[in-house]
Amino acid sequence: MKADAHGYSFPLVMPIEEAMRTQRAIRRFKPDPVDDDLLLHLIELATKAPTGGGRRYAEFIIVRDRDVKAELARLSRVAWSSYGSLWRWFARNDEKTLREMKAVDYLVDHYEEVPAIVVACVRWNTYGPIVSGVRLPFPPFMSSVYYGSIFPAVQNFLLAARAAGLGAALTVMPLWSAYLARRALGMPLWSSPVAVIPVGWPLGRYGPTTRPPVSEYVHYDRYGNHSRRRHSPPQGHASPRALRSAT
Repeated sequence: MKADAHGYSFPLVMPIEEAMRTQRAIRRFKPDPVDDDLLLHLIELATKAPTGGGRRYAEFIIVRDRDVKAELARLSRVAWSSYGSLWRWFARNDEKTLREMKAVDYLVDHYEEVPAIVVACVRWNTYGPIVSGVRLPFPPFMSSVYYGSIFPAVQNFLLAARAAGLGAALTVMPLWSAYLARRALGMPLWSSPVAVIPVGWPLGRYGPTTRPPVSEYVHYDRYGNHSRRRHSPPQGHASPRALRSAT
């Protein structure tokens, strides 16, 4: 087991449900550096996510160079200058959303100061008739194949970062121009950037997060049917509610 002054250790020991219930997007970071060994450990855990055919589609770029971060910052500011203004108009009477947008403002303004930026990429891969890493327009499910090749790994990374005590957020604004993002990162044509994840030791705190009751957005068998059939758990298995009551 390896321990660090910030409190993380290998292997990570936070219960998975605690990580899920307290995970939130963190956009304000301390200037303290993030150890390479820790980032590599998180990326290794990220790549344990299921992939189609068990093949390697995910690639990651760890960005520390200030010039590269400056290029990503410039792209992010271009996108946020228009997108953020539009959102502010729509959310002008929504205090909660406006408050959350201030955190985005802070990240955009301090992008170069983020200790590390992890860019998640999907690599072009072929197996028989299946092509991954290229977002084909037809048939429609191919977009699911494309994003399904990388986003399970991204979520694994975010959960692992939470378990290590790191702050992180999934962002995409620097990718509004794939050409400019590729050029900033020196990327070949056979690998595509899909998510940009600022990472650092958080200023502020994690959750718990608040969400509507699950019954409001779960449907059974057909969309709009919120009524579920009552059934007993299999012999020897307690329901999640009973398990929570027992702890």
